[in-house]
Amino acid sequence: MKHIKWIVLAVVGILLLMSLFTVDEVNQVVVLQFGKPVRVVQEPGLHMKLPPPFQEALKFEDRLLQYDVSPSEVITKDKKSLIIDNYANWKIVEPLVFLQTVRTEAAAQARLDELIYSELREQMGKHDLNEIVTDAREKIMQTVADAANRKSHEYGIEVIDVRIKRADLPEENEMAVFNRMRAERKRQANRYRSEGEEQSTIIRSQTDRERTVILAEARRQAEQIRGEGDAEAIRIYADAFGQSPQFFEFTRTLDAYKKAIDDSTVIFLSPNSDFLKYLKGARP
Repeated sequence: MKHIKWIVLAVVGILLLMSLFTVDEVNQVVVLQFGKPVRVVQEPGLHMKLPPPFQEALKFEDRLLQYDVSPSEVITKDKKSLIIDNYANWKIVEPLVFLQTVRTEAAAQARLDELIYSELREQMGKHDLNEIVTDAREKIMQTVADAANRKSHEYGIEVIDVRIKRADLPEENEMAVFNRMRAERKRQANRYRSEGEEQSTIIRSQTDRERTVILAEARRQAEQIRGEGDAEAIRIYADAFGQSPQFFEFTRTLDAYKKAIDDSTVIFLSPNSDFLKYLKGARP
């Protein structure tokens, strides 16, 4: 009897151990009873179930998963081919629905591949190549992520985001696009150069006009000041000579002598001429 007691205890212990299962922070569990799901356990810790073959525990990832596939070709709105290498971050949010629809991560990746590529191809077809490679990429990928997330809920999946790692042109199109981009940049450079020359001409014309105005004003002020100076000099001379008319006549005659007579000048005048009256009686 003693041996039977130990055997019973051992069997009970084994069944008890087989009935226990743990759920950690990175997993979530669906409990199956004869192959049918009966409950979902997402709280970390030690839990119980019926021992096999009555019940079994299937674990699913509760962490962020990544979908990454080979680059694929899409056609843009302006009929350009583009090789897109994209990836997505996703998560199992409803493990029971996930089990009932796709069951495995590999099958889920295949469904995501269909959803995301379909949405990506549709959105790329609504934009030109230039928009995709410049400022519209973030908006496009957000639209793709939102649409894929809505459709993936039926599989118990949440698509967190979709990103493009690389966007390349097919080899046969690279040179044509490069030449077109170079021509566009050259056109823009010529336009900027033309606008710069136009602005330069405008600035130079304005500067020349301002220079002409400044010089004219300076000449006007100089002539005015010179005229005022000459008038003041004449007034001073007039006041000075007015005090002695004889002295004024004498100085003017001496000035006339300086201007009219030099070593090479020959003048024939009458001895009684008024022009020589100040030279009469002068000693040689």
